Amino acid sequence: MIKKLKNLGPGLLFAGAAIGVSHLVQSTRAGADFGMGLLWALLLANLCKYPFFQFGPRYVAATGESLLDGYKRLGKGVLTAYYILTFATMFTIQTAVTIVTAGLASSLFGNLGFTAELAVKIWTIIVLVICLGLLIIGKYKLLDNLIKIIIIILSVSTIAAVTMALYGNNSSISLAQVLPKETTQVAFLIAFMGWMPAPLDISVWHSLWAVEKQKSEKNFKPKSALFDFNVGYIGTVVLGICFVLLGGLVMFGTGETFSNSAGSFSSQLIDMYTTSLGDWAYVLIGIAAFTTMFSTTLTCLDASPRAMDRTSELLFNKNYKRGYLVWILLLAAGTICIFFFFASEMGLLVKIATILSFITAPFYAIINYILVSSKHTPKKWQPSKLLHVLSWFGIIFLIGFSIWYLTTL
Repeated sequence: MIKKLKNLGPGLLFAGAAIGVSHLVQSTRAGADFGMGLLWALLLANLCKYPFFQFGPRYVAATGESLLDGYKRLGKGVLTAYYILTFATMFTIQTAVTIVTAGLASSLFGNLGFTAELAVKIWTIIVLVICLGLLIIGKYKLLDNLIKIIIIILSVSTIAAVTMALYGNNSSISLAQVLPKETTQVAFLIAFMGWMPAPLDISVWHSLWAVEKQKSEKNFKPKSALFDFNVGYIGTVVLGICFVLLGGLVMFGTGETFSNSAGSFSSQLIDMYTTSLGDWAYVLIGIAAFTTMFSTTLTCLDASPRAMDRTSELLFNKNYKRGYLVWILLLAAGTICIFFFFASEMGLLVKIATILSFITAPFYAIINYILVSSKHTPKKWQPSKLLHVLSWFGIIFLIGFSIWYLTTL
């Protein structure tokens, strides 16, 4: 068991990327608005998406190549579609997660003598520079080691906060499940399920991290890869429930709502927990919230350039020696430009990225399923009958879900 724990890596990176806005923002809001009433939605979304996320490490461990290599085997058109979709959304997604991280940093570490608005901009640059330094200097090995520390801190602080909140709670917790009926509530439900635990294209990121892990760990075989993934995936589910609980214990029934502003939301989140639970909550919630978003910012900044670099190599049949460096610098520069020059249009940009994530979910689900069920995957490591059934159910769910989302816009 100790040996298996030492081999953990890509699964924790997956967790680091997934445990972000979907948990800190959406799950907390779900608890605040519905108590534990949307627990069914959280569990259903994770169950339906499980096979398609798992197919990433399954394919890598069985073949030694990433999902992107597999997409090319299915046809160059599939890989081209991925390239276009990723380029269209990577800058907006990176900007969104970085801003929330910067807002939390500003709340926890101060405004550095500037106005609140300017402080968030400065912290955005500081966070990006720190992440760039870690990734460019330390590369995958440092990321692999660092994420283990971050996830441990994140998990311990979150669970400790939930435990203390439960201990100080005098009222009973209702597990009655609810189905939202009002238009705004339905819209939130769709967004909550759609981003829980993460967009499906993260399966590609996971496969790229697994390839890197195989280079450094010869014992990273199929069984180890699946164990690694399951640890990370179960962790995202447990922490999702924790954030729903926190939102429910602190805000449910109070009539208060969260601000849509990154800076205001961050301060409001920490202040509410501190007011409701006591001063001890400031440190725990602050650490939990910041590590949640910092891990997402760091892993996203690594994954998108890694994916674009590999996709470029496969599409143009050329090895780019500094491809990763070029893409990561481009992503960092693009993030700053979007934030500084298109901040007023941020809502529209995020909406576009969200819509693309929703409507492309069935695309990733179907091609991942086709790939691991095809001749390109050794028969021994193709899905079991149970996983086949769950995959069919998941594909139907995601297609129906996307149609539902588009009709409520």
